[in-house]
Amino acid sequence: MPARIFSFRPFSLVMLVSFVLFIAAGCGNAGETATGSPAAAASGSSAVAQALPAEPSSSAEPAYRTVETIKGEIRFPANPQRIIAEEYLGSLIALDIIPVGAPGLTLKNFYYKEALAGVVDTGEYGKLNAERISSLDPELIITGSAESYEVLSKIAPTLLVPYGDLKDAHEELTFFGKALGKEKEAQAWLAEYDRRIAEAKAKVDAAIGSDASFSILERTDKAVWAYGDNFGRGGQAVYQALSRQPPKAIATSLMEKQWVEISAEALNQYAGDYLIVTANNRTVEDFRKDSIWGSLPAVKNNRLYVWPEARSWYYDPIAVLAQTEELAKWLTELPVQAS
Repeated sequence: MPARIFSFRPFSLVMLVSFVLFIAAGCGNAGETATGSPAAAASGSSAVAQALPAEPSSSAEPAYRTVETIKGEIRFPANPQRIIAEEYLGSLIALDIIPVGAPGLTLKNFYYKEALAGVVDTGEYGKLNAERISSLDPELIITGSAESYEVLSKIAPTLLVPYGDLKDAHEELTFFGKALGKEKEAQAWLAEYDRRIAEAKAKVDAAIGSDASFSILERTDKAVWAYGDNFGRGGQAVYQALSRQPPKAIATSLMEKQWVEISAEALNQYAGDYLIVTANNRTVEDFRKDSIWGSLPAVKNNRLYVWPEARSWYYDPIAVLAQTEELAKWLTELPVQAS
């Protein structure tokens, strides 16, 4: 995750709890719920760790699982009970795994923070607190930071999956399901994910023309940023789940770079027919009154969606599903306008 990762009726706590309960129930009959889930194999990337079968156990020692990573082979208990999730916390929750520790920023995740009572704050995100992590006596550490690997790997077996190597919810859940022996849970979760994403996409496709362009932007006090399909801010929801596209003139470069700072003069070039904007303490009305933003066709046509970073920064599978349904609801409730 880069340094800066991270109205509507959000994916409510009731819905989230119901969804978690669905997954817990679905694990028992995953064979019935996982059909038709075209999960992408995470092992397709040379930079992504590859899970191997758990080693056979004997009466004298516990079973262990071996995973080949970009840092070499790691070995850990086949069913680790004490996991530190420096990254990929949402995928673990989707697999019904609650870690013993995670960075404070991820523990505040709007979409599942209620499920993390009792999980220890391991420190500020991006600033390793080795002493606190070591005190939790982990059996496995999961991280996306190569810079942290050397320190973490001295504490416990460390599974390094660099940020960006897993491209979507299918790759994440499939990989971690295989690595942690939770394949059936991953298949069941993805089957429900696919069903709900398809339902949301169908509603949007019926309401919005396929040629409409979408922009994922962030407005701060100091700059304006545009984002691609794998950098949070709603990019995964809009460009992946809903299969929408940015303006053609900047689409290729944006998807290659994934983020770009843009000037006020270039804003019109990056602004599509629909704008999804991350901005704290700003409303749609504030943007309408702004001389530059207010001149954009999307703003004039009431096709601007504004949400705070607390909801848009997260991009784990649970967050992406919630964001997709949230944005689909907004898009399908917009007044029909003449083209």
